[in-house]
Amino acid sequence: MISRIVSFSTRFIPRHYLQHFASLFMKVLGLFYRGGRYQDPIDGVKYRKLLPYGRLTVRENALAPNSLSLERHRLIWLYLQRKTDFFTAPRKVLHIAPEYCFIKPIRRLKNIEYTTADLISPWADVKLDVQAMPFADNTFDIVICNHVLEHVDNDRQAMTEILRVLKPGGFAILQVPMDLSMEKTLENPEYNTPELREKYFQQRDHLRLYGRDYAQRLASVGFDVLEDDFVKQLPPQEVVYYALPKDEILYIARKR
Repeated sequence: MISRIVSFSTRFIPRHYLQHFASLFMKVLGLFYRGGRYQDPIDGVKYRKLLPYGRLTVRENALAPNSLSLERHRLIWLYLQRKTDFFTAPRKVLHIAPEYCFIKPIRRLKNIEYTTADLISPWADVKLDVQAMPFADNTFDIVICNHVLEHVDNDRQAMTEILRVLKPGGFAILQVPMDLSMEKTLENPEYNTPELREKYFQQRDHLRLYGRDYAQRLASVGFDVLEDDFVKQLPPQEVVYYALPKDEILYIARKR
């Protein structure tokens, strides 16, 4: 029953609205899932199991009820903890399409000057189109932008804007939905209905599905791109304990 509710909700309700209205309900529901088998590294809460999540294919043990984090969010958090100075050095951070699970924990960090931005998100400090951002060149040390570029008409223009607002030496974490069986990113303007987009791009409001050429697309606008297999560097027991995506590659795009 929960899997069916999750599948229907995620297919037809925009994520930011879903998170906004589901947060209180999920916190209460999460009390019944507490235990010691898994831990969400973002808020430290432990669970006997996590909730299922997904649209066309529901993933078991994916969603942490208290923070609403998914597998990729927990992986990014651990990456920032273990491979960057995110939690210690003074940094200006831009978070595009901010995820609920990150907002409060990042705002609590005294070393971070944190700006959230989105076209319609209720949590955005700044309302903007990522293809034309109202920030000066070389403003931010770090940009976090997860599962956004697949929604954008001109993804290369959005990549160029992210590069522009980064300081030299700064980096962006730019995750997107991918099908690693495809050599090339799939785009077709004839797939112009919600039904066709869901069929070919995995979601009703996606405009493309990225293939193995994603790093090349980022590099084409001027980024130095690191395809970091961080999750494969972790002990297998940690991958299970934190319920991480076993094959997720982190795309770290740095400004020269």
